[in-house]
Amino acid sequence: MELKPSGSLKIDTFSMRIGDIEGVELDRLHALSLSVGWPHRAEDWQFLRQSGHGFVALDEIGRALGSAMWFAHGTDFATVGMVITSPRLQTLGAGQWLMKRVFENVSGCDLRLNATRAARRLYLSLDFQPEKTVYQCQGIARLETTSSPTDMRDVRTLDPSDIPAAIALDAAGFGVRRAALIERLFAHSAGYGLFKDGRLNAFALCRPFGRGHVVGPVVAESDADALAIVHPHVADHSGSFLRIDTHMNHGEFATFLSHSGMPVFDTVLTMSMGKRLSDFAVDGAVAPMTYALASQTLG
Repeated sequence: MELKPSGSLKIDTFSMRIGDIEGVELDRLHALSLSVGWPHRAEDWQFLRQSGHGFVALDEIGRALGSAMWFAHGTDFATVGMVITSPRLQTLGAGQWLMKRVFENVSGCDLRLNATRAARRLYLSLDFQPEKTVYQCQGIARLETTSSPTDMRDVRTLDPSDIPAAIALDAAGFGVRRAALIERLFAHSAGYGLFKDGRLNAFALCRPFGRGHVVGPVVAESDADALAIVHPHVADHSGSFLRIDTHMNHGEFATFLSHSGMPVFDTVLTMSMGKRLSDFAVDGAVAPMTYALASQTLG
């Protein structure tokens, strides 16, 4: 595939230029995500800018009409996200133009992203391969009076001393070591961990996002372990808006989310370029799994 985009693109009666996302005011990025109905606050944009890199499509007066970001983990893997084009540009090639600029910076990397229905055709045209569905579960959190994990004795809040163990556990579940991201998430999140014989076996982080809070990542070896570490987050935010993005659509964990006021609101599709998800699988009878994403953008 020939990926040599120009530095400008003619759209209708005006031209767009490319800009580094770092140089764009947060209120303009916030206006861009609002234009397509995404819940990101200015603070969420700032967290993403601190975690990755990106481009913005700007018109002649500096309005942000499109964006695309990537988040590198090591030298050979990255996730792609925040690929937005304003409604007036969605059929005019702006998305592909931005993605090609991203490709220039991630050459040779295996890539992963989560595609909305509107964007799937674009990603298929760029040779991304479908993997599995992500279920966006959200709503006003509540705990049923009968809802309680089987064993809470080994669950405690996490602190900075737990970061190395969380990084290792996340790498086993996600398939790629994301040390810098996990450290940054710890700084913005409350966390619970499940410990067995003094060893971290599962963890869940929760941070402000969008309309309320988002729980993720959640890494555990079983539904029971995932429930044990998500349950206290639901209790902490009972009566307020809570969101979890998960690949799980059946079983005890999925049932718990639905019964806790977070039914499936929407779905996106995990897609990959290069290595497939199965190529990152950890060998072993019992391996940690990513029960909830850090976010659709971050994976």
